[in-house]
Amino acid sequence: MTFRNGLDSLLRPEDSVLVLIDHQPYQLANLNSHDPHMVINNTAGLSKVAKAFGVPTILTTVIAAQGGRLFPQITDVFPGQEIIDRTLINTWQDQKVVDAVKETGRKQLIIAGLWTEVCVAMPTIQALGEGWDVTVVTDACGGVSVEAHEVAIQRMIAAGANMMTWLAVASEWQRDWARTEHVAEMAEILKDHAGASGSAFLWEQQLLNTPVPNARD
Repeated sequence: MTFRNGLDSLLRPEDSVLVLIDHQPYQLANLNSHDPHMVINNTAGLSKVAKAFGVPTILTTVIAAQGGRLFPQITDVFPGQEIIDRTLINTWQDQKVVDAVKETGRKQLIIAGLWTEVCVAMPTIQALGEGWDVTVVTDACGGVSVEAHEVAIQRMIAAGANMMTWLAVASEWQRDWARTEHVAEMAEILKDHAGASGSAFLWEQQLLNTPVPNARD
């Protein structure tokens, strides 16, 4: 196995392309590995971070006429963007999706979707076999059971995939707080989607803007 380590292995927004797969009502109805609310929240946060950093994002569904439309929390981030609707369960066998990814010229392929054991595992394993550097955002995915999700992750790791959470992806893209061009956007995303971390960030801002009492008063 080739180990994924060293500075060059970290995610860079200029080299990343995100593919969001089948975040649809049918899949959500039998999501049992995660709190469905958290999967929606995390995927929305990931989408917003990708947009903030200019990371090309491919949106795809499987038979949306029956399985339902992509979550509005995602499409609201990318208004008017084409959603590639497939019949193939394996996204990486759909040439339109593959062509859209290749057209970006990016090499760091980031994937999240429902379900982990089916619609995430298949394209991840195939893309790895074709030489892509693949990262799966585990908390923007989910399976029909905890076992299904965890076994799929083990299977993808064995195939060479990298596993991260959405906040870890955001942090790796940001990398240095001296890069201020996206800090305001990151602050809003943290506030809306990072739970207690977002609240702590607001508290920190409050404290920084609170005048220090004069000890002589």
